[in-house]
Amino acid sequence: MSHPGAPRLTFFQIWQNRESYSLTNAMTPTDRVVRVVRVCYGQQLLIFYWCLCLIPVVDSLQAATCSCLFLGRFWLVIKEDGHMVTARQEPRLVLVSITCEGDRLILEAPGMDQLALPSKLPFSNKLHDCRIFGMDIKGRDCGDQAAQWFTSFLKTEAFRLVQFEKHMKGRPSREIFSTVVPNYQVAYPDCCPIMILSEASLADLNTRLEKKVKMDQFRPNIVVTGCDAFEEDTWDELLIGNVEMKKVLSCPRCILTTVDPDTGVIDRKEPLETLKSYRLCDPSEKKIYKSSPLFGIYYSVEKIGSLKVGDPVYRMVE
Repeated sequence: MSHPGAPRLTFFQIWQNRESYSLTNAMTPTDRVVRVVRVCYGQQLLIFYWCLCLIPVVDSLQAATCSCLFLGRFWLVIKEDGHMVTARQEPRLVLVSITCEGDRLILEAPGMDQLALPSKLPFSNKLHDCRIFGMDIKGRDCGDQAAQWFTSFLKTEAFRLVQFEKHMKGRPSREIFSTVVPNYQVAYPDCCPIMILSEASLADLNTRLEKKVKMDQFRPNIVVTGCDAFEEDTWDELLIGNVEMKKVLSCPRCILTTVDPDTGVIDRKEPLETLKSYRLCDPSEKKIYKSSPLFGIYYSVEKIGSLKVGDPVYRMVE
């Protein structure tokens, strides 16, 4: 299996003509020797800065530990009563784009002036009690200018923008899905900070759809290429760059997948209905996933490190 021109970390260059090798993982409580089998390559890295919009495709990034979360998804739009607002409720939120300039976040949306926000907010800004899927979490208010910007763009009711700070207590993922390991916490994501999806799986879905859909519609952080459709379902532990990840659960899909990322219009049917026709869980897992189709895999970060586009993706095997 080869991938001409794909960038690799120096550590991997001597292995570029091999399919597997062994290493000792010194980060685990007991030293263990694992075999690492190359399965595909990282094609895209996508950061979603909050639970509402796409954005930038990046070439490389640092992965955070489980307790520190994974770079983005630290921002959340809320109603004045603290309840979360996502593209499920306000589909036009997918039209908001974001870029980074130094220590500022730059927000843009159709018909709106550019909005610049500091990445670190003053401690004097108000703390909000927020509600995400019935669970409480804090968020620091991003100010009246940001609130007015979102309120003017959505034109439905008053909204505030809040930011999660690393010293705040996250939401226990185990209370969202019982299969998640104890003590694992997230800020504003549904369940986990990392979701991986392969280009082959998207291509398979598109063969079944009358109107093709884009990868953006499913919001993965890491897009991989060079594997079979749904091969990612079988990967329990991964090594990408020098970041080790562990599978948490499959990603159950909801109505958010029916929002067109180019128009902000919600379809409410496709591609969700087609996914339900062939991607439902095994009956033994119905208590976890219910009637939601599965598309993509959630991962936790087990060892901090860095990764970049083109890195080989290795499956770790005992």
